[in-house]
Amino acid sequence: MLEILRQPWPWYVSGPLIALVMVLLLFFGKSFGFSSNFRTICAACGAGKRVAFFNYNWREQTWNLLFLAGAIAGGWIASTWLASPEGVQIAEATVADLRELGLQEPKGLQPEELLGLDALLNVKALLLLLAGGFFIGFGSRYAGGCTSGHAISGLSNLQWPSLVAVIGFFIGGLITTYLLLPLLL
Repeated sequence: MLEILRQPWPWYVSGPLIALVMVLLLFFGKSFGFSSNFRTICAACGAGKRVAFFNYNWREQTWNLLFLAGAIAGGWIASTWLASPEGVQIAEATVADLRELGLQEPKGLQPEELLGLDALLNVKALLLLLAGGFFIGFGSRYAGGCTSGHAISGLSNLQWPSLVAVIGFFIGGLITTYLLLPLLL
């Protein structure tokens, strides 16, 4: 059983599992989205006393906080006990593209030069992380949800704004990958 859990799961297993979760959320009248947890945490910490945006009944979103805690715990369990000893398999073309940008082949899930702990000591990498975090936060607030909220939850609810947002995410990703990142690195 442990060997099965350590293998990458194909789309025909993980996709239906995600669909099952979405059906259950729809059945119970809930919508999925991680970025809304930031609002819930701020509201629970009392930010509603100063900013009206956070003044709402955050207790109704407690289930989403539990989902967030479960995702963090699940990620830790998976990386600690269920990680494959072979590491992440990356296409040779992607490795070649990373080398062309001056990045090493990732040993984990991401290039260490950009997202590792050493990046915190590099001013340029730290500024890129801060700018990226700002734009993700601004975009999530402006679009009324993050990538998971729109792409998974919004599209499964057939919401037109989520389709527009997902198309925008892909266009932004392509522009960043092919135009901005080569200039910034």
